[in-house]
Amino acid sequence: MKTKSDIVKDWLPRYTGTELKDFSQYVLLTNFSNYVKTFADMYGVEVKGIGGAMSSATADGITIVNFGMGSPNAATIMDLLKAAKPKACLFLGKCGGTKSKKNKVGDLILPIAGIRGEGTSNDYFPVEVPALPSFALQKAISTTIRDYGQDYWTGTVYTTNRRVWEHDTKFKKYLKKLRAICVDMETATIFSVAFFNNIPSGALLLVSDMPMTPDGVKTRKSDKSVTANYVKMHLKIGIDSLKQLVNDGLTVKHLRF
Repeated sequence: MKTKSDIVKDWLPRYTGTELKDFSQYVLLTNFSNYVKTFADMYGVEVKGIGGAMSSATADGITIVNFGMGSPNAATIMDLLKAAKPKACLFLGKCGGTKSKKNKVGDLILPIAGIRGEGTSNDYFPVEVPALPSFALQKAISTTIRDYGQDYWTGTVYTTNRRVWEHDTKFKKYLKKLRAICVDMETATIFSVAFFNNIPSGALLLVSDMPMTPDGVKTRKSDKSVTANYVKMHLKIGIDSLKQLVNDGLTVKHLRF
């Protein structure tokens, strides 16, 4: 294997358990195994790649992949997906809300941009290059959210490579200065590396905690509550957003790569 193309064609099936020929051109990304299991149960299909790095399932023109947590894993899956030549990739992620007077647990956030605080994306672009989603894909998500009778917030997501920062008052003050609506560990990386690889990408984030306040930090108990009350709706909106593109054949490239 000498080229990037050779490597990713070999590694995508190796990591996900799904053969290249079986990958759909419309991909849902998550970093939680229960999303993949729920998707597989909905369609009565097998979860592949169990015990490997990334589990996956494919049904109804969509492949869902659990790529794990953090910006390095996010960059890895976006590099590997180059082999599948997807027409659209939608990230269904969880985030921490930073606007306690506006956000609450269970809210949906449709990010219009990501702030590259994770460092991983610096291997792909200079720091001046913004992390942006594909506009038409975000528009499809917006329409689907409204079809479900739900609402959403929009704004900028700050992506960090830190997991345990909720105790750090200095970092929290920095987040307030940025005026980001939420914080996560993957979105800006996905937008950047997708752009690098000419893959249209988008994201729909679910507020799973409010980490700027002491009582809002995620716990094992609160995470179970979020999973029970909001995850299935989050997943359904993601599926139907991609189906808009599958069924209507609409392009999601608002940029000419």
